[in-house]
Amino acid sequence: MKDANKSIKLAVFALAGMALIWGYNWVIAKESLRYASAFDFSALRSVFGALCLFLLLFYRGQGVRPRDVPMTIVLGLLTTTGAVGLSTWALESGAAGKTAVLVYTMPFWVLLLAWPILSERVRGMQWIAVFMAFSGLAIILEPWHLAGTTMSKALAVLGGLTWAGSAITLKIMRRRGTFDLLSVTAWQMLFGAIPLSIVAFVISSPPIQWTPYFTAALFYNIVFTSAIAHLLWFFAVRELPAGMASMGTLATPVIGVVSASIELGERPSSAEMSGMALILLALVLLVCLGIRNHRNSSI
Repeated sequence: MKDANKSIKLAVFALAGMALIWGYNWVIAKESLRYASAFDFSALRSVFGALCLFLLLFYRGQGVRPRDVPMTIVLGLLTTTGAVGLSTWALESGAAGKTAVLVYTMPFWVLLLAWPILSERVRGMQWIAVFMAFSGLAIILEPWHLAGTTMSKALAVLGGLTWAGSAITLKIMRRRGTFDLLSVTAWQMLFGAIPLSIVAFVISSPPIQWTPYFTAALFYNIVFTSAIAHLLWFFAVRELPAGMASMGTLATPVIGVVSASIELGERPSSAEMSGMALILLALVLLVCLGIRNHRNSSI
């Protein structure tokens, strides 16, 4: 029991660290896209992030060969190609704060996917949170009024959906006993970086401007956002139920919205603010329900 409680506490700290790294990175990534295309930036951060993790594998003397190649490829396509690629692409024309909130609809997709796949049922007040979240999503997306940033909004939501799929895939790998945290993180990032690199090579885009800001931002994304934060996230998903782990990401979009407002001067419309508030309130409700359910199950 003590070991289980310790693992849960470590997982919570891991989520907090991840939220800080990923939350502020919405501003960094948005600014970085002034100097490189979305796919160039995504490919660079993913390829070199994977390289950092493989160097760590060699340093620790661990076996490099992946244990479950098919599932690891699926994980890489969902996590790195899908979630990273789509969310960065969404940032090219979308506001950093709004994109962060839309990507972080991920917990609600996890709840809905975990029901048929992992038998983690949506119960009681969780349905209220889901309804609130999708009401907020509808307000932000404005399907009745196709604005110029519709593409960006759709890409952000798809990024959240693929990220949710990766959380479900991780839980399946965990149940199969084929999950080694560092190895899986490194290999999925490498597998996911391959399609991103191909797209970056094929699509014509302006050359990268290697300014001091872009270089520093790329370093932050390689070491912290891609390598360290993914390790923290995968560790949390491994130790916690899929729904509870995804709920723990609450602070990330809040940090993203606040940072974008302060540093980029982003001022969402009143309708967008209402939609974002509904999504964040729904996340708060899910966190409270998750804490309550965990305490009840521990008694």
